[in-house]
Amino acid sequence: MTAPSHASSSHPARRAPHRWSQKVTETSDALDLRQDVFKLTDPKKIAQSLKHSAEHSDRRKSDPYRSAMSMLTFYINRAGHNLAPAQHRCLEAAKSELRALFGRAQPRSRRAKGA
Repeated sequence: MTAPSHASSSHPARRAPHRWSQKVTETSDALDLRQDVFKLTDPKKIAQSLKHSAEHSDRRKSDPYRSAMSMLTFYINRAGHNLAPAQHRCLEAAKSELRALFGRAQPRSRRAKGA
Protein backbone atom coordinates (compact mmCIF):
# COMPACT_ATOMS: atom_id res chain seq x y z
CA MET A 1 0.00 0.00 0.00
CA THR A 2 1.45 3.37 -0.99
CA ALA A 3 0.91 6.70 0.69
CA PRO A 4 -1.16 9.26 -1.22
CA SER A 5 0.95 11.70 -3.18
CA HIS A 6 0.25 15.38 -2.75
CA ALA A 7 2.41 16.28 -5.74
CA SER A 8 0.04 14.67 -8.22
CA SER A 9 -2.88 16.91 -7.34
CA SER A 10 -4.08 18.82 -10.39
CA HIS A 11 -5.47 21.62 -8.22
CA PRO A 12 -2.88 22.84 -5.73
CA ALA A 13 -4.30 24.54 -2.65
CA ARG A 14 -4.29 28.32 -2.88
CA ARG A 15 -3.36 30.27 0.18
CA ALA A 16 -4.15 33.85 0.95
CA PRO A 17 -1.18 36.15 0.31
CA HIS A 18 1.08 36.43 3.34
CA ARG A 19 1.30 40.15 4.05
CA TRP A 20 3.76 40.23 6.94
CA SER A 21 5.08 43.65 6.01
CA GLN A 22 1.60 45.18 6.13
CA LYS A 23 1.10 43.70 9.57
CA VAL A 24 4.41 45.14 10.77
CA THR A 25 3.49 48.59 9.48
CA GLU A 26 0.05 48.45 11.10
CA THR A 27 0.96 46.80 14.39
CA SER A 28 4.54 47.80 15.06
CA ASP A 29 5.26 47.61 18.74
CA ALA A 30 8.12 50.08 18.48
CA LEU A 31 6.16 53.16 17.41
CA ASP A 32 2.54 54.24 17.67
CA LEU A 33 2.12 55.68 14.20
CA ARG A 34 -0.59 58.08 13.17
CA GLN A 35 -3.11 56.22 11.01
CA ASP A 36 -2.34 56.55 7.29
CA VAL A 37 0.80 58.59 7.98
CA PHE A 38 2.47 57.18 4.86
CA LYS A 39 -0.46 58.31 2.70
CA LEU A 40 0.04 61.98 3.56
CA THR A 41 1.18 64.12 0.63
CA ASP A 42 3.27 66.64 2.59
CA PRO A 43 6.80 65.33 3.34
CA LYS A 44 7.16 67.74 6.27
CA LYS A 45 3.96 66.44 7.92
CA ILE A 46 5.09 62.83 7.45
CA ALA A 47 8.46 63.64 9.03
CA GLN A 48 6.89 65.57 11.92
CA SER A 49 4.48 62.72 12.63
CA LEU A 50 7.25 60.10 12.60
CA LYS A 51 9.44 62.28 14.83
CA HIS A 52 6.59 62.77 17.30
CA SER A 53 5.84 59.03 17.38
CA ALA A 54 9.49 58.11 17.86
CA GLU A 55 10.12 60.64 20.61
CA HIS A 56 7.03 59.65 22.58
CA SER A 57 7.48 55.90 22.32
CA ASP A 58 8.77 54.12 25.39
CA ARG A 59 9.06 50.78 23.55
CA ARG A 60 11.59 51.64 20.85
CA LYS A 61 14.99 49.97 21.01
CA SER A 62 17.16 52.69 19.46
CA ASP A 63 17.29 56.46 19.42
CA PRO A 64 14.24 58.33 18.03
CA TYR A 65 15.95 59.31 14.77
CA ARG A 66 16.89 55.73 13.91
CA SER A 67 13.44 54.41 14.84
CA ALA A 68 11.66 57.00 12.70
CA MET A 69 14.00 56.62 9.72
CA SER A 70 13.86 52.83 9.94
CA MET A 71 10.07 52.78 9.84
CA LEU A 72 10.01 55.17 6.87
CA THR A 73 12.64 53.20 4.95
CA PHE A 74 10.90 49.92 5.78
CA TYR A 75 7.63 51.23 4.36
CA ILE A 76 9.26 52.53 1.17
CA ASN A 77 11.13 49.26 0.59
CA ARG A 78 8.14 47.04 1.30
CA ALA A 79 5.69 49.07 -0.79
CA GLY A 80 8.08 48.82 -3.74
CA HIS A 81 6.49 49.00 -7.16
CA ASN A 82 3.01 49.37 -5.68
CA LEU A 83 3.83 52.94 -4.64
CA ALA A 84 2.71 55.64 -7.05
CA PRO A 85 5.74 57.61 -8.33
CA ALA A 86 4.46 60.82 -6.76
CA GLN A 87 4.04 59.15 -3.36
CA HIS A 88 7.49 57.56 -3.63
CA ARG A 89 9.01 61.00 -4.25
CA CYS A 90 7.04 62.40 -1.31
CA LEU A 91 8.30 59.66 1.03
CA GLU A 92 11.88 60.11 -0.16
CA ALA A 93 11.53 63.84 0.50
CA ALA A 94 10.22 62.98 3.98
CA LYS A 95 13.60 61.35 4.68
CA SER A 96 15.31 64.68 4.06
CA GLU A 97 12.76 66.48 6.23
CA LEU A 98 13.30 63.92 8.99
CA ARG A 99 17.07 64.45 8.85
CA ALA A 100 16.52 68.21 9.09
CA LEU A 101 14.13 67.88 12.05
CA PHE A 102 16.70 65.82 13.94
CA GLY A 103 19.61 68.07 12.89
CA ARG A 104 21.34 65.31 10.91
CA ALA A 105 23.49 65.90 7.86
CA GLN A 106 22.30 64.86 4.43
CA PRO A 107 24.09 61.73 3.17
CA ARG A 108 26.75 62.27 0.55
CA SER A 109 25.49 61.54 -2.94
CA ARG A 110 26.73 58.36 -4.52
CA ARG A 111 29.08 58.80 -7.40
CA ALA A 112 28.31 56.99 -10.63
CA LYS A 113 30.52 54.01 -11.38
CA GLY A 114 33.36 54.85 -13.67
CA ALA A 115 33.19 58.54 -12.90
